[in-house]
This record gives sequence, C-alpha cells and structure tokens, in this order.
Amino acid sequence: MKRDWTRRRAPLALAVAVVVSVVAVVSATTTREGVALSIAIDLAIACVTTLSLPDLKSSHPVVSRAALTLLGLDVAIFITFFLNSSTNFNLATGAAMSIVLLGLSFLTGASGQISLGNGAFMGVGAFAMAIWSNHHATTPIFLTLLIAVGCGALVGLLLGLPATRLRGPYLAGMTLAFAVAFTFILSSFSSWTGGDSGLQLPTEASAPRWLDGFFHAGTSPLTTPRSTSPTLPSSSPASPSSSWPISSRVEPVERCASFRDNDVAAELVGISLPRARVVAFIVSSAYAALGGALLTLINNSVSPATYSFALSVTILSLIVIGGIGTISGAVIGGIIYAFSTNVISWITTQTGLNPQGNFASQLNGIIFGGLLILTMLFAPLGISGAVRHLWSRVRARTQG
Repeated sequence: MKRDWTRRRAPLALAVAVVVSVVAVVSATTTREGVALSIAIDLAIACVTTLSLPDLKSSHPVVSRAALTLLGLDVAIFITFFLNSSTNFNLATGAAMSIVLLGLSFLTGASGQISLGNGAFMGVGAFAMAIWSNHHATTPIFLTLLIAVGCGALVGLLLGLPATRLRGPYLAGMTLAFAVAFTFILSSFSSWTGGDSGLQLPTEASAPRWLDGFFHAGTSPLTTPRSTSPTLPSSSPASPSSSWPISSRVEPVERCASFRDNDVAAELVGISLPRARVVAFIVSSAYAALGGALLTLINNSVSPATYSFALSVTILSLIVIGGIGTISGAVIGGIIYAFSTNVISWITTQTGLNPQGNFASQLNGIIFGGLLILTMLFAPLGISGAVRHLWSRVRARTQG
C-alpha cells in the first residue's frame, strides 16, 4: 500500500496542479492574475510533494531545506496580496528584523560570542543603502543590497579581528563601545549621512516588472504610502562552510558549537579558533547589515537616531525572548518587534494615556523588559524552546 502511494504521488500531484491551474485561470478577474495564482499554487504543490518523499530529510537535507524555504516564500508572497497595507508593512518590518536576529542567534547561540553592537551593524547597512542609492539611483536593488551587506561584513571583519583575543564580557564591552559611538560617528560625517535628519531614498522601492505585471497592470503593489510597505525578497550572505578546515560532512553550526563548548577539543579536530570566531562575527554583521538595508527600503528613509544603543539592547532582548540559536526564535522575535507598535497604540487608546507623555514614550522598553523577565522565569530557552518542550511532552503522552 505504501509503495502504491509512493508511485502514485507524482501523477496525483500533477493532476491536482493541472486542475487548480485551470480553475485559477477561469475564475480570476484577468488572465495575468489567473496565471500568477496558478503558478503560486503549483509551486506550493511541487514543494509539498517534494517534502513528502520518504527519507528526503536524511538523504538530501539541502533539497529538503530548499523546498521548505521555497514553500515558505511562496506562501508569504501569496498571502500579502490578501492583507491590508498596514499588516504588510508590519510583516515586512518583522521579516527584516528576523534576518538581524538570525545573525545574532548564529553568533551567540552557535559560536557563544556576545555582541551588543548589532544595532550599529544594522545602521552600517542602512546608511550604505541610502548613500549608494542617492549617488547611484539606477543601480539594481539586489546589487545595492549586496553592497550594503559587503559594508556590514567589512565592518564586522575590522571589529572581529581584535575580538579573537576577547571572550565573554570583554567582547560585549567592545561591541558596546561601538554601538554607543556609532551615532557620533554618523554625526561626524554629516555631509554623507545627512546629520540628525538622515537621508531619504531618491525613489520608492518597486516590484520587478515581471512580478508586478502579473498582478497589477498600472500600479505597483510595492509602491505604497509612507505607512505601508512591501514584503521584499531578500538574499542571505553565502554560508561560510567552504572556508572551514575540516570535513564538509560536519555542519557549520556544529563546528561553531564545538569551539563554543570546548576550545581545546575544537583545536584538536583542526578548527582554527581565531578564524572561526572572525567568520562568525562577519556572518552576524552581514545579516544585520542586510536587515538594516531592507528596513531602509521599507521606510524609504534612514535616521541616525533609529540605530542607537537602545536598538542593540532591544535586539538582544528579542533573541532571548524568541529563543537563542533557533530560526523559529528569530522569526518570533521579529514578529514581536513588528507588532509592538500596534500593541502600544492599543494600550494608549484603551487607557487614555497621552501618546506624547513620558510614560507612553517608555512603553516600548517596559514591554520588552517585562517579556524578558517573564521569559527568564518561565521559559529560559525562549518561546520556541518552550513550544518544543511542550510539543515533546504532548507527543510522549500520546505515544505512551
């Protein structure tokens, strides 16, 4: 029976895809929207069919992760066309922040290094994006993002080299100094950064023509008012796995975890600790720069006040709340950050607080501080860790 299902899986998926495509084209308002809808659904069906293959995760983990990532991206883009502009703005902000949190999660959770400067690394990417766009407005958006990521990685390299001799609170102190000094550095180059007022992008972000043409003939879904934003496609920096000195069969995260847990054991298996720490620092700063560049695209502007030391503290709090060392924890932290403004607005409306008052202006820090305390008390592994622990207990009871 299982063999029959395995053999019939592909023909059945193809038949469902054909039926869905026909229904989508017939029921859509325009042919373009019908084609776009059918492509999105067919892609999801193909990904689900691939993921349902037996032993795919163990035998071909790269294919499994690629299919899962493509499925998530397909569903995310598809859903945004049915949400209002305010929700899309929050989701785009959360996606950008999740990238930043993912980099910090890799640095702290996998390699064991503590950084309080990721807010400043975000600022490097954000201002690199804005400065380059103002001087080279015709540069493709993906190339501009790569330039911003490169600037963040370069700054991470410059800070990571002396960090190879620092551990624990000393490394945190060095990144803390960089985060505090970053706004003053921006002020010193006001002719480039625009001073306290910051910079505006010369044009708003717009969707690629091939994507925009499917859904809207005249207006772009990515050209939105100030209070709205698109869900922008993003690319992650290349994995550092090719630069490690040991066998490629060992995952990069496991290599980092080896020198996080035991320096001597890591050196015995051939890992260069200074090189590994610098690479982890570069990857984390590159992710932070990418998130900052995407936030600049989302808001269409950048200001030095946004990337103060308070943002670095918020980022560290979010990754602890979500769960250090996990992708799901970074996503949870990004969602909390994105919708925190809505929660504050709801609180001020329900309680009658003056939004411009001292207490209301500090609500953001109060909320994150309270969540951090509750997480430390009741979920030391973060929300994602608590959910995994609860799910394992439920499964154990069900199987028992």
